[in-house]
Amino acid sequence: MSRLLICLLLFFSSASTFAVEVTNLYQDTLKVADKSRDARLAASREALLNVLVKVSGDTSADQNPVAKQRTRDISDYMLKFEYDEKADGSLNLVVKFEANKINALIKDLGLPLWGTRRPLVAIWLGIEDNWRRELVTQESYPQLEQLIYDKASRRGLPVVVPLLDLQDRAIVGIPEVWGNFSEPVERASSRYSAERSITARMYQQADSETWILDWRFTNAELFDTNRLMGDKQQIVADMIDSLAGGLAAEYAIDPTMIGQLATATFYLKGINNFVDIEFAKRRLESLSVVTRAVISVRTPDSVQFTVNHTGSMNDFRKALELDSAFKAYQDPRDFYQVVNKDELEYQWQGL
Repeated sequence: MSRLLICLLLFFSSASTFAVEVTNLYQDTLKVADKSRDARLAASREALLNVLVKVSGDTSADQNPVAKQRTRDISDYMLKFEYDEKADGSLNLVVKFEANKINALIKDLGLPLWGTRRPLVAIWLGIEDNWRRELVTQESYPQLEQLIYDKASRRGLPVVVPLLDLQDRAIVGIPEVWGNFSEPVERASSRYSAERSITARMYQQADSETWILDWRFTNAELFDTNRLMGDKQQIVADMIDSLAGGLAAEYAIDPTMIGQLATATFYLKGINNFVDIEFAKRRLESLSVVTRAVISVRTPDSVQFTVNHTGSMNDFRKALELDSAFKAYQDPRDFYQVVNKDELEYQWQGL
């Protein structure tokens, strides 16, 4: 329970955040039998493949034959390793890799690159078991709740399983989740600063041991767009894989564009002091696609930056969408907004 509470406190402390900065993308933790060199090498090589999956968002990255071959030179990519001995006697190996070298490897492999700032997803999962329907929480289905967090961590996907306390239940219950009533679910998800939310329902096939899981984003059109069938725990894990894969496809940089530098002119309004200008510059440079931001022109109501970035202009826009400090500017005098694909004009929202 303490782990979940700590996560929630972090989420609540930045209620306007659209995305979470994932800090452990370039590391992996695996159980090992002992501290021998052979056990460490085997685990480190597996860790590298796992990191490729997390950073690229491609669930099959660990099956890439070239990637498997590169694991033979594991020391070229490792930053450091350390052991974590548990109270129950089990032993974990924590392996950290150099981000720049992993990114270069991903480019060599022709894989997409998914940045560290990723959308937080609220997962509302209902289960029908023995004709009784219940929502998954740490209290009702602790193993499934833990599985969701563990699997999402392996994919580098920030998620939250709602508490379903009195505040949640005043807005959302089984009918809203089972029927995918988007408005109340999204309203309840805003409490957790979730950028996205999904509803899912799991039930057994008639006269069968097979479980069925239907899931969808609350803003999608059809509930049964994603259907999974099989073992209860396996299809929950598969749902997380599908979810991560879908978001990676939306936000990751096209592999053909990785490493290709482009320059964009970025206009930022609503900023009028040197402190905010410096904050905005650093915020821009923290985006995964941005390599450099230089102040080129300052006027009384805006600042113009020249920004060097990787990927396409669309990749740059997608990165900006995930940062609450920037909001696409709309002139209040315009009846409706016309987006110019060649211009980047944003309003500073502050930190």
